[in-house]
Amino acid sequence: MPHDVHSAAGRPGQLTPDEAKRINSIASRASLVIAAILVTTKLLVWHISGSVSLLASAADSALDLTASLTVFFAIRHAAQPADHDHRYGHGKAEAAAGMLQAVLVAISAALLLREGVVHAINPVEVEAEAWALGVMVLSMALTLLLIQIQSRTLAQTGSVAIEGDRAHYFTDLGSNLAVIAGLAGTTFLGWVWLDGVVAIAIALWLFWTAWEVGSGAFDQIMDKELPDEDRDRIAAIAADDSRIIDIHDLRTRAAGPIIHIQFHMALPGELALRDAHAVLVACEERLLAAYPAADIIIHPDPHGEAEPHGAAFFKPQNHA
Repeated sequence: MPHDVHSAAGRPGQLTPDEAKRINSIASRASLVIAAILVTTKLLVWHISGSVSLLASAADSALDLTASLTVFFAIRHAAQPADHDHRYGHGKAEAAAGMLQAVLVAISAALLLREGVVHAINPVEVEAEAWALGVMVLSMALTLLLIQIQSRTLAQTGSVAIEGDRAHYFTDLGSNLAVIAGLAGTTFLGWVWLDGVVAIAIALWLFWTAWEVGSGAFDQIMDKELPDEDRDRIAAIAADDSRIIDIHDLRTRAAGPIIHIQFHMALPGELALRDAHAVLVACEERLLAAYPAADIIIHPDPHGEAEPHGAAFFKPQNHA
């Protein structure tokens, strides 16, 4: 059974590209607004306090803003219709954005892991002034709100770009949690090493998250087949016509909000071309009712009379 990268989310193809863009844009705009608020707030407090650590945090939020801008434009580009140079549409722009986000999450996890190890080996008592705690609380509250919006969007669209952006904001949340754990451990328990241990645990979880996001985006880039559940549903819908003898050589792939479906359809050899075309059109309409963002190619075969054809290179191969 193929790994389903959207097991807890919506699936590509089940909304029109415009509908997917509208829903995804809400989450991407929220990401931009929240990142802009955090950058502005941290720079303002840095100007008042002169804290270098807060300036570094503002720089990190600026990176978040840049990454969110990438997702925003990728979502809009992915929903553009096919043109002369991109006959299959632009859906893979989402996968490219997802890969970028996975890399950024992995880098953030590596930096967090390094700091966690250093603090666990050589514990340092964590101190924070009221203004720093205030910024941290604001950052966590806005990030939690954004993650909730992104999770609701994923449940509807399954966007790999939004999934990557959500993972990126999980890194900010994890960093703040590590600092809070350090403050709590030092203040209430005297465990000055606690922030390092928490940071290590969060970093390992972020590595796993980066892998999940990256593998989902990479699957789209590599044209991996849709999950068996979707393939079975597509085959059942396509074959729901008494004039169709069978459906075979089904090939599918996802590209952002779009899916591509192609297969061979066995029809009675004596069926007139005009009637065969009507069967194909009816089949396309059934599939489009279930998958409005599907690009469908159907090849009719006269049952029992079609000689083998097509390049052997694209026939499924069994690898040892």
